[in-house]
Amino acid sequence: MNEFFASGRSIDLVLLLIGLEAIILMVLWRMRLCPLPPLTSLLILAPGTCLLLAARTALVGASWVWVSSLFLVALFIHLVDLRQRWRERSRQDSAKG
Repeated sequence: MNEFFASGRSIDLVLLLIGLEAIILMVLWRMRLCPLPPLTSLLILAPGTCLLLAARTALVGASWVWVSSLFLVALFIHLVDLRQRWRERSRQDSAKG
């Protein structure tokens, strides 16, 4: 079990599940059972995915440049998601009042 976690395979499994979740959310959106459009779903999942990739690269001994780059990408995507949510919220608020 130590090897499973130390090698990064556990993170691979979680990344696979996140990919499956993204596919399911898109299928549900096409069936009109999920209110989130695919881009919104991906913006929600992407920062966590980048953080998991950063953890995996650190576990396998990759350069700090790769780890910090993935942190930076996660931050950027998170900020884009926040901006989109704020805009959507302000549109909803202006429509109400």
